[in-house]
Amino acid sequence: MTQAITDTTDLTRMREAMVASQLRTNAVSDPRVVAAMARVPREEFLPETQRGLAYRDTAVPIAHGRAANLPIATGKLLTRADVRPTDHVLLIGAAGGYAAAVLAMLAKDVVAVESDPALVAIARKALAPYANVELIEGDLAAGAPAVAPYDLLVVDGAVQHLPQALIDQIKPGGRVVAGLDDNGVTRLAAGVRTDGGFGLASFADVDCVMLPGFARPRAFTFTP
Repeated sequence: MTQAITDTTDLTRMREAMVASQLRTNAVSDPRVVAAMARVPREEFLPETQRGLAYRDTAVPIAHGRAANLPIATGKLLTRADVRPTDHVLLIGAAGGYAAAVLAMLAKDVVAVESDPALVAIARKALAPYANVELIEGDLAAGAPAVAPYDLLVVDGAVQHLPQALIDQIKPGGRVVAGLDDNGVTRLAAGVRTDGGFGLASFADVDCVMLPGFARPRAFTFTP
């Protein structure tokens, strides 16, 4: 069923309600993140038929089995990321471009990667006013090594496995936030890349959309 586009005034009120009831009450405590999410019109980053769902606290289907991440999941990830004005950010799972737009208001620049052509088309149009965002259509798991290294990696969705190819694009001392799929339970996690290695530690159990292309590698089995 499609959703009719809601009046602009109604959408503004819905955005204010999202900030008050979904973000502020659920540990999205970085005032910069809250302010950015209060300003960015999320409906512009969704298909027109889904704009009336922009501020619900559920995943919003957008194209080809994909869904826009829940606002609370994105908000918690960006709060934990401690985004800095000097950050060069890699965003994986740009979808319609919403998280890229929020990050654009917090960081120096954002490289946003999306694999679905239909979502890239939505994001390219919606992100046109954001001069510090570069949108790349390509394999999510490959990232964007041509303009690495990055200060921050944000995976705006859940993955079973974070490939080494993405970790290698982060500077030593750089931060990573991502959703993780732990046997069907999604958790948000964060970590720092060091010269000695990298690991993610979960910090919240939150519903989070799944991203394609990140299946956990099969363990090797020996067949005699």
